[in-house]
Amino acid sequence: MALIVQKFGGTSVGSVERIEQVAEKIKKFRDGGDDIVVVVSAMSGETNRLIDLAKQISDQPVARELDVMVSTGEQVTIALLAMALIKRGVPAVSFTGNQVRILTDSAHTKARILQIDSQRIQRELKAGRVVVVAGFQGVDGKGNITTLGRGGSDTTGVALAAALKADECQIYTDVDGVYTTDPRVVAKARRLDKITFEEMLEMASLGSKVLQIRAVEFAGKYSVPLRVLHSFQEGPGTLITLDEEESMEQPIISGIAFNRDEAKLTIRGVPDTPGVAFKILGPISAANVEVDMIVQNVAHDNTTDFTFTVHRNDYNSALQILQTIATEMGAREVIGDTDIAKVSIVGVGMRSHAGVASRMFEALAKENINIQMISTSEIKVSVVIEEKYLELAVRALHTAFELDAPAGKTAE
Repeated sequence: MALIVQKFGGTSVGSVERIEQVAEKIKKFRDGGDDIVVVVSAMSGETNRLIDLAKQISDQPVARELDVMVSTGEQVTIALLAMALIKRGVPAVSFTGNQVRILTDSAHTKARILQIDSQRIQRELKAGRVVVVAGFQGVDGKGNITTLGRGGSDTTGVALAAALKADECQIYTDVDGVYTTDPRVVAKARRLDKITFEEMLEMASLGSKVLQIRAVEFAGKYSVPLRVLHSFQEGPGTLITLDEEESMEQPIISGIAFNRDEAKLTIRGVPDTPGVAFKILGPISAANVEVDMIVQNVAHDNTTDFTFTVHRNDYNSALQILQTIATEMGAREVIGDTDIAKVSIVGVGMRSHAGVASRMFEALAKENINIQMISTSEIKVSVVIEEKYLELAVRALHTAFELDAPAGKTAE
């Protein structure tokens, strides 16, 4: 008998019919003798509907009251799923984050979990019940309802699995696992049987939307085995684990991630003096703009050109700040580019293989794709290119690193 935490997202519980299907899936596990804790999101579109209602009252709703409101979406789902299980003869009970006592800080709309009291869940499991818990929500030390931010249900699932020392945390979604890259871009992308937390964290941070970064971080920190599965298709999914199996079959690269939401800014002709990087990036950081890749080039005339990337949504505000900085520092000019994209190769195999970056650059050169910026880490190489070449680049790299699925086994 295993203890399994199962998390179902909004599309998986998007209608009463789908909730009934989820109940059938849970019943099969329960009939097999497993103890089951289920974490669910609000029904698909419900959170957006509730936020829209709030914004009809105020353009900037009070965060505490917004949390009270949007948390009701999950409350509906847990009750409906518990009803569906009971109808099938499966004893079940639903709990909100407050009832379970998922204790968080007081940062409304983006709270972080501090502690989980698992005793109530343990009692219900011993009594033979399936426990259905509302994802995305908790309670602070003063008893206020809090929410964990978008994608917070994944974090709830992993946190409960850690607190309960579950054998596995299963994340059910609308894909049947983690792929070598987005199958919509590369038809020959294939599902990975296994991937490390480290690789998954890089993939998630670089643009892969399968799992939330916070959930992967949490799982890695507490060594919670994660498995990504399709809600309504049978299959083994992808296991995310700490293990780095040494094997002759171990691929150098596990996957290719990409992000279209990048923008590039350059300030040229800045006097090359100590502290120049802080003088440029300090005000950018103070404006809560997150900087991604950075390149600095020193010219022969004792000036420097400083280039960095930001999220495209932050481009205009960062550009205005940079123009002010340029005037203050006596820089020559500020230029920007929103027609860029970032492509990254990820794999723990890089640690033991030389020449990975040059192989990447060669594949892009063969397609006449110019590299504008480069960033590396122990298990990742990222490049910035023109956005119009993004899909060509991903396909070329997928083939170059032998990630293409065998004939007849391409992604559907």
